[in-house]
Amino acid sequence: METNRQKKIGGVIQKDLVDILQGEVRKNGVSNLVISVSKVVVTTDLSVATVHLSVFPQEKAIEILEAVKSNSKNIKHDLSQRVRLQLRKVPNLVFFIDDSLDYIEKIDNALANRDNPIENRELLDKRRFQ
Repeated sequence: METNRQKKIGGVIQKDLVDILQGEVRKNGVSNLVISVSKVVVTTDLSVATVHLSVFPQEKAIEILEAVKSNSKNIKHDLSQRVRLQLRKVPNLVFFIDDSLDYIEKIDNALANRDNPIENRELLDKRRFQ
């Protein structure tokens, strides 16, 4: 369970990371790309922050994740400049792709009967009775 301090630090990091990442996208002139920080979870000792990124279009997600991971030291430095009055030490950043939108889409398809295993028996795994 997250403490109030962890939630507060996570919110500060999330807000500033959004500004940093979207600023880099605009500065490099990349069009048709949206990067958002969907969630930041900070460990209890405040040493590691797990950052979940949402990328649209989804096809570029792996490429963007690799670019962000390779520039994580610069991102941490920019973040430290922004939060220097609020935090003594900036947590190490660990980046992941947030796949919750894919999960929601699968649920929507199941509810819309497009992938209903009751109506389409081919979706069920074949079981052999011996």
